[in-house]
Amino acid sequence: MNSYDNNGQINNYNNSYMNEPEQRKIPYVTAVLVAINVVVFLVMEFFGSTESGEYMYAHGASYAPDIFENGQWYRILTSMFMHFGAEHLINNMVMLYILGYQIEENFGRVKYLITYFICGIAGGIISSGIEMITGEYSISAGASGAIFGIFGVLLVMIFKSRKQLGQVSAPRLILLFILMVFGN
Repeated sequence: MNSYDNNGQINNYNNSYMNEPEQRKIPYVTAVLVAINVVVFLVMEFFGSTESGEYMYAHGASYAPDIFENGQWYRILTSMFMHFGAEHLINNMVMLYILGYQIEENFGRVKYLITYFICGIAGGIISSGIEMITGEYSISAGASGAIFGIFGVLLVMIFKSRKQLGQVSAPRLILLFILMVFGN
């Protein structure tokens, strides 16, 4: 039904589609990434202890000398889905859901998934490269490289648009960054 204002202009505000709340997309990619991480954690925890460096190493955690000297590049990818204990998993998955939801909604599913893997792989290579340079090696795992990369993309998107993006503004993003750094 249309109504008219004082100038005889049509107002469409009574149309039912105008009164419905905006539907947000379900973040399928983010949900699948979280589910994969949780399933990997539960399976690994069922067969051993995810807090054991030896156990994690034996099942594909990142270790710089093996990656660069022995060509075990798969460790960069496998370690992205492994976590040292439940607290590590929960911290990463909460951040992944919060940040991933915003990126997926604004970037699109395919671009988001590609960005997630590029960030995770780049984070693993850079982290392992630094270990090779310093000679200080550690067994590492987690989605932090991908999440920090997603954080960076979201920060750039906010600053480029000069406003908040969905529910995330620059101050909120900085708070999430602090929680992510000190939560891991």
